[in-house]
Amino acid sequence: MALAPDDATLTDAGLDATGTGRVLLIACGALAHEILALKRLNGWDHLDLQCLPANLHLWPDRIPDAVEAALVQRRDAYDQAFVVYADCGTGGLLQARCAQLGVEMIEGPHCYSFFEGNTAFAAKAGEEFTAFYLTDFLVRQFDAFVWRPMGLDRHPELRDMYFGNYTKLVYQAQTDDPTLDRKAEDCARRLGLAYERRFTGYGDLRVALSQVAGHAPLA
Repeated sequence: MALAPDDATLTDAGLDATGTGRVLLIACGALAHEILALKRLNGWDHLDLQCLPANLHLWPDRIPDAVEAALVQRRDAYDQAFVVYADCGTGGLLQARCAQLGVEMIEGPHCYSFFEGNTAFAAKAGEEFTAFYLTDFLVRQFDAFVWRPMGLDRHPELRDMYFGNYTKLVYQAQTDDPTLDRKAEDCARRLGLAYERRFTGYGDLRVALSQVAGHAPLA
């Protein structure tokens, strides 16, 4: 299933889903491929996914309201709901909103952390504060989410102002894909940064979804 356009949502279940142990996942569109892959690999057919537009990250203050609206619309048809967003720049507002709504969310400050593993990411934080991170999604969507929004397609001279304090680009690879690896290396070149590829797999996302699913992950 393809990722939804930035102004749309992605769902893999109809609005008439009814109970019987079903779980509603309200997730960031940037995680669609990974969540669908984990569902498929593990046979978690009782997890239904609704993704909100990935470009909400450009306005993180809008994320709590968007999550609440999706939950209000659909949660009564499910036995459980789970929010697959980390804090994602909301400054604790999303966590507070989820607490008000009585739903749990994935732990971590952002997806870079839970893909790496929150404990491992925190341990590296002191030595990697000059690292710029990309995931599979952001490598695929580099021009749409980094290059053009920052105006670098029109004003490449801004690159050093934006990225002058970074020293390397770390590609956190969820999959082994040579095409994405080459593209990530090209992203580093365009930004003038050293390149490091780090295979993380699905990290704590896999752990969190397996707990929600109630089954040990197969992959």
